[in-house]
Amino acid sequence: MIDRIVIAGASGFIGDHLARVFRAEGSEVKLIGRTGPDARWGETTRIRQLVDGADLVINMAGKSVNCRYGEANRREILRSRIETTRELGEAIAASDNPPPLWLNSSTATIYRHAEDHPQTESTGEIGQGFSVSIATTWEDEFFARDLPGTRRVALRMAIVLGDGSALVPLINLARAGLGGPQLDGPWPSTAARREAGTYHAFGAAGGRQKFSWIHIDDVVGSIRFLREHDEIDGVVNLASPNPSDNRTMMRDLRHALGVPFGLPAFRWMLELGTAAIRTEVELVLKSRWVVPERLTAAGYEFEHPFLDETLKSIVAERAARA
Repeated sequence: MIDRIVIAGASGFIGDHLARVFRAEGSEVKLIGRTGPDARWGETTRIRQLVDGADLVINMAGKSVNCRYGEANRREILRSRIETTRELGEAIAASDNPPPLWLNSSTATIYRHAEDHPQTESTGEIGQGFSVSIATTWEDEFFARDLPGTRRVALRMAIVLGDGSALVPLINLARAGLGGPQLDGPWPSTAARREAGTYHAFGAAGGRQKFSWIHIDDVVGSIRFLREHDEIDGVVNLASPNPSDNRTMMRDLRHALGVPFGLPAFRWMLELGTAAIRTEVELVLKSRWVVPERLTAAGYEFEHPFLDETLKSIVAERAARA
Protein backbone atom coordinates (compact mmCIF):
# COMPACT_ATOMS: atom_id res chain seq x y z
CA MET A 1 0.00 0.00 0.00
CA ILE A 2 1.28 3.47 -0.91
CA ASP A 3 1.89 5.84 1.99
CA ARG A 4 -0.18 9.01 2.01
CA ILE A 5 1.80 11.84 3.55
CA VAL A 6 0.27 15.27 4.14
CA ILE A 7 2.70 18.17 4.39
CA ALA A 8 1.50 21.60 5.50
CA GLY A 9 3.75 24.52 4.70
CA ALA A 10 5.74 22.87 1.91
CA SER A 11 6.73 26.13 0.21
CA GLY A 12 9.79 26.59 2.42
CA PHE A 13 13.20 24.95 2.14
CA ILE A 14 12.45 22.07 4.53
CA GLY A 15 8.89 21.33 3.44
CA ASP A 16 9.77 21.42 -0.24
CA HIS A 17 12.68 19.04 0.33
CA LEU A 18 10.51 16.61 2.29
CA ALA A 19 7.87 16.60 -0.44
CA ARG A 20 10.45 15.83 -3.15
CA VAL A 21 12.12 13.07 -1.13
CA PHE A 22 8.91 11.29 -0.18
CA ARG A 23 7.54 11.49 -3.73
CA ALA A 24 10.80 10.05 -5.07
CA GLU A 25 10.32 7.13 -2.67
CA GLY A 26 6.86 6.47 -4.10
CA SER A 27 4.68 8.05 -1.43
CA GLU A 28 1.52 9.96 -2.29
CA VAL A 29 2.23 13.47 -1.00
CA LYS A 30 -0.54 16.01 -0.48
CA LEU A 31 0.22 19.66 0.25
CA ILE A 32 -1.63 22.25 2.33
CA GLY A 33 -0.70 25.91 2.09
CA ARG A 34 -1.83 29.43 1.38
CA THR A 35 -2.24 28.55 -2.31
CA GLY A 36 -2.74 24.78 -2.05
CA PRO A 37 -2.25 22.94 -4.29
CA ASP A 38 -4.29 20.19 -2.59
CA ALA A 39 -5.93 22.35 0.10
CA ARG A 40 -5.78 25.94 1.26
CA TRP A 41 -5.92 27.12 4.84
CA GLY A 42 -9.54 27.72 5.73
CA GLU A 43 -10.84 24.89 3.53
CA THR A 44 -11.96 22.88 6.54
CA THR A 45 -13.66 20.02 4.74
CA ARG A 46 -10.84 19.51 2.25
CA ILE A 47 -8.17 19.52 4.95
CA ARG A 48 -10.12 16.93 6.94
CA GLN A 49 -10.40 14.77 3.82
CA LEU A 50 -6.65 14.90 3.32
CA VAL A 51 -5.67 13.99 6.89
CA ASP A 52 -8.39 11.35 7.26
CA GLY A 53 -6.63 8.08 6.49
CA ALA A 54 -3.20 9.67 6.03
CA ASP A 55 -0.18 7.70 7.26
CA LEU A 56 1.72 10.80 8.33
CA VAL A 57 1.01 14.50 8.80
CA ILE A 58 3.89 16.98 8.89
CA ASN A 59 3.32 20.65 9.66
CA MET A 60 6.05 23.11 8.64
CA ALA A 61 3.73 26.12 8.23
CA GLY A 62 4.61 29.53 9.61
CA LYS A 63 5.92 32.89 8.50
CA SER A 64 9.72 33.01 8.37
CA VAL A 65 11.39 34.58 11.41
CA ASN A 66 13.99 36.06 9.06
CA CYS A 67 12.40 39.51 9.27
CA ARG A 68 12.27 42.56 11.52
CA TYR A 69 10.22 41.96 14.63
CA GLY A 70 7.89 44.91 14.24
CA GLU A 71 4.37 44.66 15.59
CA ALA A 72 2.78 43.49 12.32
CA ASN A 73 5.43 40.81 11.74
CA ARG A 74 5.21 39.62 15.34
CA ARG A 75 1.46 39.14 14.98
CA GLU A 76 1.85 37.26 11.71
CA ILE A 77 4.65 35.02 13.00
CA LEU A 78 2.37 33.96 15.85
CA ARG A 79 -0.87 33.75 13.87
CA SER A 80 0.64 31.72 11.04
CA ARG A 81 1.79 29.06 13.51
CA ILE A 82 -1.11 28.92 15.92
CA GLU A 83 -3.99 29.02 13.45
CA THR A 84 -2.50 26.42 11.10
CA THR A 85 -1.68 24.06 13.96
CA ARG A 86 -5.17 24.53 15.40
CA GLU A 87 -6.79 23.87 12.02
CA LEU A 88 -4.84 20.64 11.57
CA GLY A 89 -5.73 19.54 15.11
CA GLU A 90 -9.42 20.15 14.48
CA ALA A 91 -9.26 18.22 11.19
CA ILE A 92 -7.53 15.25 12.83
CA ALA A 93 -10.02 15.27 15.72
CA ALA A 94 -12.89 15.13 13.20
CA SER A 95 -11.36 12.29 11.17
CA ASP A 96 -12.87 8.81 11.09
CA ASN A 97 -9.40 7.34 10.52
CA PRO A 98 -6.92 9.77 12.10
CA PRO A 99 -3.24 9.64 11.11
CA PRO A 100 -1.10 7.56 13.48
CA LEU A 101 1.62 10.23 13.61
CA TRP A 102 1.60 14.03 13.46
CA LEU A 103 4.94 15.84 13.40
CA ASN A 104 4.82 19.56 14.05
CA SER A 105 7.67 21.96 13.54
CA SER A 106 9.00 23.76 16.58
CA THR A 107 12.36 25.40 17.22
CA ALA A 108 15.50 24.93 19.28
CA THR A 109 15.27 28.66 20.00
CA ILE A 110 12.80 27.70 22.73
CA TYR A 111 15.80 27.14 25.02
CA ARG A 112 17.65 29.95 26.75
CA HIS A 113 20.86 31.57 25.57
CA ALA A 114 23.30 28.88 26.75
CA GLU A 115 27.06 29.15 27.17
CA ASP A 116 27.48 26.92 30.21
CA HIS A 117 26.03 23.55 29.19
CA PRO A 118 23.93 21.97 26.42
CA GLN A 119 20.15 22.02 26.46
CA THR A 120 18.43 18.64 26.22
CA GLU A 121 14.77 17.66 26.23
CA SER A 122 15.01 16.52 29.86
CA THR A 123 17.29 19.20 31.34
CA GLY A 124 16.96 22.16 28.98
CA GLU A 125 15.74 25.47 30.35
CA ILE A 126 13.11 27.46 28.48
CA GLY A 127 14.29 30.97 27.69
CA GLN A 128 12.59 34.37 27.62
CA GLY A 129 11.66 36.91 24.98
CA PHE A 130 9.59 37.11 21.84
CA SER A 131 11.05 34.12 19.97
CA VAL A 132 10.67 31.87 23.00
CA SER A 133 7.09 32.98 23.59
CA ILE A 134 6.25 32.06 20.00
CA ALA A 135 7.76 28.60 20.46
CA THR A 136 6.04 27.86 23.76
CA THR A 137 2.64 29.08 22.55
CA TRP A 138 3.06 27.02 19.39
CA GLU A 139 3.83 23.84 21.32
CA ASP A 140 0.98 24.50 23.76
CA GLU A 141 -1.44 24.67 20.84
CA PHE A 142 0.01 21.50 19.32
CA PHE A 143 -0.51 19.45 22.46
CA ALA A 144 -3.72 21.14 23.65
CA ARG A 145 -6.28 18.86 21.98
CA ASP A 146 -7.07 15.28 23.02
CA LEU A 147 -6.14 13.09 20.03
CA PRO A 148 -6.04 9.52 21.35
CA GLY A 149 -5.50 7.96 17.92
CA THR A 150 -2.57 10.16 16.90
CA ARG A 151 0.94 10.21 18.32
CA ARG A 152 2.39 13.72 18.32
CA VAL A 153 6.01 14.89 18.22
CA ALA A 154 7.14 18.53 18.29
CA LEU A 155 10.37 18.87 16.33
CA ARG A 156 12.62 21.37 18.10
CA MET A 157 14.82 22.02 15.07
CA ALA A 158 18.19 23.69 15.12
CA ILE A 159 19.45 25.59 12.05
CA VAL A 160 18.88 23.31 9.07
CA LEU A 161 21.76 23.18 6.59
CA GLY A 162 21.68 22.18 2.96
CA ASP A 163 21.88 23.60 -0.54
CA GLY A 164 19.35 26.42 -0.51
CA SER A 165 19.14 26.79 3.25
CA ALA A 166 20.02 29.69 5.55
CA LEU A 167 23.64 28.81 4.79
CA VAL A 168 23.49 30.53 1.38
CA PRO A 169 23.84 34.15 2.64
CA LEU A 170 26.77 33.08 4.83
CA ILE A 171 28.44 31.54 1.79
CA ASN A 172 27.99 34.81 -0.07
CA LEU A 173 29.46 36.77 2.84
CA ALA A 174 32.48 34.46 3.05
CA ARG A 175 33.14 34.74 -0.68
CA ALA A 176 33.01 38.52 -0.35
CA GLY A 177 35.74 38.42 2.32
CA LEU A 178 33.30 39.01 5.19
CA GLY A 179 33.35 35.48 6.52
CA GLY A 180 34.81 36.17 9.94
CA PRO A 181 32.95 35.64 13.23
CA GLN A 182 29.87 37.64 14.18
CA LEU A 183 30.91 39.38 17.39
CA ASP A 184 28.45 40.34 20.09
CA GLY A 185 28.85 43.43 22.22
CA PRO A 186 26.93 46.08 24.15
CA TRP A 187 24.15 47.87 22.30
CA PRO A 188 21.56 50.33 23.60
CA SER A 189 18.02 49.08 24.02
CA THR A 190 14.69 50.84 23.85
CA ALA A 191 11.70 50.47 26.12
CA ALA A 192 9.62 49.26 23.17
CA ARG A 193 12.04 46.45 22.28
CA ARG A 194 12.41 45.38 25.90
CA GLU A 195 8.65 45.28 26.31
CA ALA A 196 8.22 43.31 23.09
CA GLY A 197 10.99 40.89 24.10
CA THR A 198 12.94 41.52 20.88
CA TYR A 199 16.07 43.11 22.35
CA HIS A 200 19.14 40.88 22.29
CA ALA A 201 21.23 41.44 25.43
CA PHE A 202 25.03 41.13 25.13
CA GLY A 203 25.94 37.50 25.69
CA ALA A 204 28.82 35.43 24.34
CA ALA A 205 32.05 37.31 23.59
CA GLY A 206 34.54 36.66 20.81
CA GLY A 207 32.17 34.85 18.45
CA ARG A 208 31.82 31.96 20.89
CA GLN A 209 28.02 31.83 20.79
CA LYS A 210 27.08 28.20 20.23
CA PHE A 211 25.83 27.12 16.83
CA SER A 212 23.50 24.13 16.83
CA TRP A 213 22.66 22.74 13.43
CA ILE A 214 21.36 19.72 11.52
CA HIS A 215 21.74 18.64 7.89
CA ILE A 216 18.53 18.39 5.88
CA ASP A 217 19.32 14.70 5.25
CA ASP A 218 19.16 14.10 8.99
CA VAL A 219 15.85 15.93 9.22
CA VAL A 220 14.53 13.34 6.75
CA GLY A 221 16.33 10.55 8.58
CA SER A 222 14.94 11.65 11.93
CA ILE A 223 11.41 11.65 10.53
CA ARG A 224 11.85 8.12 9.21
CA PHE A 225 13.27 7.08 12.58
CA LEU A 226 10.39 8.62 14.52
CA ARG A 227 7.89 6.78 12.32
CA GLU A 228 9.54 3.51 13.28
CA HIS A 229 9.70 4.24 17.02
CA ASP A 230 6.19 4.34 18.43
CA GLU A 231 7.54 4.84 21.94
CA ILE A 232 8.72 8.39 21.16
CA ASP A 233 6.29 11.26 21.55
CA GLY A 234 6.32 14.75 23.03
CA VAL A 235 9.27 17.03 22.22
CA VAL A 236 12.38 15.93 20.33
CA ASN A 237 15.50 17.99 19.59
CA LEU A 238 16.53 17.82 15.94
CA ALA A 239 20.18 18.86 16.09
CA SER A 240 23.56 17.35 15.40
CA PRO A 241 25.18 15.73 18.46
CA ASN A 242 28.23 17.92 17.74
CA PRO A 243 27.29 21.61 17.97
CA SER A 244 29.90 24.18 17.03
CA ASP A 245 30.26 27.89 17.73
CA ASN A 246 30.02 30.89 15.44
CA ARG A 247 33.76 31.49 15.16
CA THR A 248 34.50 27.85 14.33
CA MET A 249 31.54 27.56 11.97
CA MET A 250 32.67 30.56 9.92
CA ARG A 251 36.25 29.23 9.83
CA ASP A 252 35.02 25.83 8.63
CA LEU A 253 32.89 27.52 5.98
CA ARG A 254 35.87 29.53 4.70
CA HIS A 255 37.94 26.36 4.50
CA ALA A 256 35.17 24.59 2.59
CA LEU A 257 35.03 27.49 0.12
CA GLY A 258 38.79 27.88 -0.16
CA VAL A 259 38.61 31.45 1.14
CA PRO A 260 41.83 32.32 3.05
CA PHE A 261 40.48 35.04 5.35
CA GLY A 262 37.32 36.67 6.58
CA LEU A 263 36.77 40.01 8.26
CA PRO A 264 34.80 39.90 11.51
CA ALA A 265 31.46 41.65 11.94
CA PHE A 266 31.08 43.64 15.15
CA ARG A 267 27.77 44.24 16.91
CA TRP A 268 27.36 47.76 15.50
CA MET A 269 27.90 46.42 11.98
CA LEU A 270 25.39 43.65 12.58
CA GLU A 271 22.80 46.06 13.95
CA LEU A 272 23.09 48.33 10.94
CA GLY A 273 23.30 45.44 8.48
CA THR A 274 20.35 43.49 9.82
CA ALA A 275 18.24 46.64 9.90
CA ALA A 276 19.13 47.25 6.26
CA ILE A 277 18.16 43.75 5.12
CA ARG A 278 15.15 43.62 7.46
CA THR A 279 16.15 40.86 9.86
CA GLU A 280 17.32 40.56 13.50
CA VAL A 281 20.73 40.17 15.18
CA GLU A 282 19.33 37.48 17.50
CA LEU A 283 19.48 35.03 14.60
CA VAL A 284 23.31 35.09 14.66
CA LEU A 285 24.13 36.23 18.21
CA LYS A 286 21.98 34.02 20.42
CA SER A 287 23.97 31.08 21.80
CA ARG A 288 22.00 27.96 20.85
CA TRP A 289 23.59 24.94 22.50
CA VAL A 290 21.19 22.08 21.84
CA VAL A 291 21.85 18.33 21.62
CA PRO A 292 19.55 15.45 20.53
CA GLU A 293 19.33 13.48 23.76
CA ARG A 294 16.22 11.48 22.84
CA LEU A 295 17.26 10.60 19.29
CA THR A 296 20.70 9.39 20.27
CA ALA A 297 19.37 7.47 23.29
CA ALA A 298 16.92 5.67 20.99
CA GLY A 299 19.73 4.72 18.61
CA TYR A 300 19.49 7.18 15.74
CA GLU A 301 22.78 7.44 13.82
CA PHE A 302 23.41 10.77 12.14
CA GLU A 303 24.40 10.74 8.49
CA HIS A 304 26.14 14.11 8.92
CA PRO A 305 27.45 14.36 12.49
CA PHE A 306 30.35 16.81 11.97
CA LEU A 307 30.06 20.39 10.77
CA ASP A 308 33.32 20.71 8.82
CA GLU A 309 32.52 17.65 6.70
CA THR A 310 28.92 18.79 6.30
CA LEU A 311 29.94 22.20 4.99
CA LYS A 312 32.38 20.66 2.53
CA SER A 313 29.68 18.35 1.19
CA ILE A 314 27.16 21.19 0.77
CA VAL A 315 29.70 23.42 -0.99
CA ALA A 316 30.66 20.52 -3.28
CA GLU A 317 26.99 19.85 -4.04
CA ARG A 318 26.43 23.49 -4.97
CA ALA A 319 29.51 23.47 -7.20
CA ALA A 320 28.35 20.32 -8.96
CA ARG A 321 25.01 21.96 -9.75
CA ALA A 322 26.53 25.22 -10.99
